[in-house]
Amino acid sequence: MAALRLERRQPIAAEALQALFRAAWGAPKPGYEAVFEHSFSWVAAYDADRLVGFVNVAWDGDVHFFLLDTTVHPAHQGRGLGQRLVAEAVDACRGHGEWLHVDADEPLMTEFYERRCGFTRTPAGLLDLTKG
Repeated sequence: MAALRLERRQPIAAEALQALFRAAWGAPKPGYEAVFEHSFSWVAAYDADRLVGFVNVAWDGDVHFFLLDTTVHPAHQGRGLGQRLVAEAVDACRGHGEWLHVDADEPLMTEFYERRCGFTRTPAGLLDLTKG
């Protein structure tokens, strides 16, 4: 794990990011380059020159940050890389706002974000805009 390199807010090759999303989630996220225009920061993890981890931090331009798309290549999962990515994202936000929000399904929220990354569960509302 020590050989991995983390970079903040550096350009990421679109093909490399799409390959990571495909490997980790089973599908790419086309057009992700436009997402970076609305990001406060992002963190990429490289094993040599291969992208193996990623997390994005969107924000409202004021005090709220939103942790999005935390992704670790399956070959690198279970070794603490996700925690390192989140910790680096948290560090990037400190001193620039007040809140870092995240949402995830129940097992991921409990096991990863709460227990390993220190997030506190809060009540939140969600409206599915794809449904009438």
